[in-house]
Parts: sequence; C-alpha cells; structure tokens
Amino acid sequence: MSAFADTIRVATFNPELSRKGPGLLVRDLMRGGADDIQNALARIVEARPDILVLQSIDYDAQGIALGLFQEALKTEGLDLPYSFASKPNAGQVTGFDLNRNGYLGDAADKQSYGLFTGQGGMAVISRYRIMPEAVQDFSDFLWRDLPGAVFPMTTEGAYFQLEELAVLRLHSVSAWDVPVETPLGIVRLLASHANAPVFDGPEDRNGLRNAAELQFWEKYLAGWRPDGAAAHSSPFVLLGDFNNDPVGGEGLKPAITALLNHRAIQDPLAEIGPTVVWDFAGGPGVLRVDYVLPSRDLRVSDAGIGPMGGAGKPGSRHALVWVDIAASP
Repeated sequence: MSAFADTIRVATFNPELSRKGPGLLVRDLMRGGADDIQNALARIVEARPDILVLQSIDYDAQGIALGLFQEALKTEGLDLPYSFASKPNAGQVTGFDLNRNGYLGDAADKQSYGLFTGQGGMAVISRYRIMPEAVQDFSDFLWRDLPGAVFPMTTEGAYFQLEELAVLRLHSVSAWDVPVETPLGIVRLLASHANAPVFDGPEDRNGLRNAAELQFWEKYLAGWRPDGAAAHSSPFVLLGDFNNDPVGGEGLKPAITALLNHRAIQDPLAEIGPTVVWDFAGGPGVLRVDYVLPSRDLRVSDAGIGPMGGAGKPGSRHALVWVDIAASP
C-alpha cells in the first residue's frame, strides 16, 4: 500500500502462473506449496499494491483460481477483495492452420498461443471497488479493423488469407478499459498483455501483431475508439506486459517508442532501466517490457520495481512494477 493516505499504488506483474492444462493452477493453489506461487505471493505482499493487474495467470469461468489467489494474499496480510477477469484470446480456436505446418488445432493455431482456452489469462485485483458494469472489453476486436493495420507478407504475397483475417483478433491475450472507484475518484485501467514479438518466421507476424497491439492504445489515447466504445474523461493508468523494450530485444521499436512518448501519459520509470530479465542461454538479456503509465492529470509521488527473477532464481522472470498516484492539485 502507498505510504500516504491521499495516494494509491497501482502495479502490474506477470507472475508466470500458467500451467499446461486446465485446472492445474487451481490444484496447485489448493495445495498451496508450489514455489512459483509462494514467490509471487511474497513479491506482491512486499510491494503492497492497492490495485494490481496480473498477466499469465490461468483463467477459469468460475474464477476459482483467481479467488484462491486472492484468499492466499489475504492470508499473507494483503486484502485485495475486488476482481475482474474475462476469457482471454489465448487458446481459443480459430479453425485455421495459422502456423502453416499442415495441422489444425496446434497451440499456435489459436487466437494466440495456448494449450487450452484460458491459459495465461489476465486479471485485475483491487482494494477498491471495480465497476464491472462499466468495463469495456476489447479482446474480440479484429486485427483487420485497426486503422492503418499492417499485416505480414511473404515472398509469395500476404501471409494471412482474407477468411483468416475475418476471425483473427488483434489482442493476443486481453485488452480492457476497467474503471475503479478509488479515493481519488474513478481511475480507469487501460490494461493489456501484448504478443511476444518472437517465435515466428521472416514474415514477422508476431512482431507486427505486437506493434499493432501497442498502436491500438496509441490511437485510443488520441481519441479513437472501436465502434460503439464510449469515450471517458476520467484519469487513467495504461499498464501491463507490452513485451517490447524501446532499445533491446525483438519487437518493432517505433511502436513502443511512440506509445511512451504520447503526450497523454507520463513514464515515471523512464530512467530506471530494465524491469524484466529474459535470462535464457543466448537470449537478449535484460529488457524493459512491463509498464505502468499514468495519465498526465494524475500526480506521481513515487515509483519503483520489485526484484527480478531469471535463470537460477525462483519464481517469475518479471519484476512487479508499481507507481504511487494522487490527484493533481
């Protein structure tokens, strides 16, 4: 929790609590002893956020896994009783051979990579009441409907067929505009978990999708809305795992740079450096991919990151990133 009564701490964290089958995360939470779960709980309790967006936590329709995780946090002394989650695009069937390997139904043929529907979902948990009746869920927005969308090409022509683009969603996991009733008034969370810009071929379909997901938010901040979406004037925080470092690693850099430089937001950790480690052998090393970006009508009183994981360390490779915000005077 933030140190001052007139501030709230908003955070994002990818605890990498995804399993290889449905129900396995529920099983492990009920048993309570998995090292990655205990590590995630400890890191969250240490940071004491008031509002937390989680990535890579498996989704189930009854919300059992998320509820168990909230109960575990409460047992450790951090009560975040309100929550929101919806079915992620990961693992949802498209009906097409998107990775062109001659087989249908592979994990890579889904709306985004997933062994089952709900794998690696996203969630919000909060000390303050979330307004589910006012949430705008953009997870089913089609990639082809993004203004100015750029699609992968091969030497033979377009990578995707028109019938594939008619069902292929833009966001690899989820994308939400979630209003929360806080002591500062309503604060909206613009939350998403963007596609990893790797694991593809020379057509760079994952890199282009990552860029398009970031461009979605750049356009959203500039006033564009998907058809039927309402415009709001409330203060907001844009946050999540954007899977793109402005300098290092894979990913199209103009997309993340344009978002970070958008005049509607501020980047309190612009000078702090990397906030996630990808410590694979021969990998890109330390990258910044997790972001908490408040709107300029909020005052930032403090910001920071938690400990990073990596090879030889327990738990997630990602750091928890937090920002303390207050209403502007």
